[in-house]
Amino acid sequence: MYGTSRIVSDVMTQTVAAIGRRAPFKEIVQLMQDWKVSALPVIEGEGRVVGVVSEADLLPKEELRDEPDAAYRQLRQPVDVAKAEGLTAGDVMSSPALTVRAAATVAEAARIMARGGVKRLPVVDGAGLLQGIVSRADLLTVFLRDDEDIAEEVRREIVSYLFPLSSSAVQVEVRDGVVTLAGRIRDRALVPVAARLVRAVEGVVDVRFDLVHEDPGVRGAGRP
Repeated sequence: MYGTSRIVSDVMTQTVAAIGRRAPFKEIVQLMQDWKVSALPVIEGEGRVVGVVSEADLLPKEELRDEPDAAYRQLRQPVDVAKAEGLTAGDVMSSPALTVRAAATVAEAARIMARGGVKRLPVVDGAGLLQGIVSRADLLTVFLRDDEDIAEEVRREIVSYLFPLSSSAVQVEVRDGVVTLAGRIRDRALVPVAARLVRAVEGVVDVRFDLVHEDPGVRGAGRP
């Protein structure tokens, strides 16, 4: 019944800048600058992700530059002090890294980012080897989907199943990602179900209803 949700491999970037544990502090900063990214996966061996170094991991060192004694007192946790004194990626990285599988849905990746408070996720395989990276901007590309594509999926995958006896009386209109279902239905209890299913369609921003309950006993359209 449902359309296929986009997965992380559909939107991720496969060419990734990464560093090893022993990468020196200045090299980390330079690589971020060269690639114009705010975080780098830290890998070891054949490419297993062991951590992530972000701009936030590097900032404690900057705090110590002017007044080291005062800054040490302001650092909130022992881990901040360790990062401030760190010289390599292994010293300052956040570990274990928040990662996502390539086969995860875009929605799953978005939840991991939101709960972890991060802007990008390394994409790994079953062995934890780096396959790519996905950012917030990558996930938002689902909202660039054409309105008519969304409307067609809603008609085919949702309206035709939920309202089979009145599907011809239910119109689907999509404008700027906002779906409107309008027309006559026979079972009002299906409206919350329709709302949940439509919101799960890739690219949908919101769903609205302009539906009228049709009494089959009055119109004579129902089964005896």
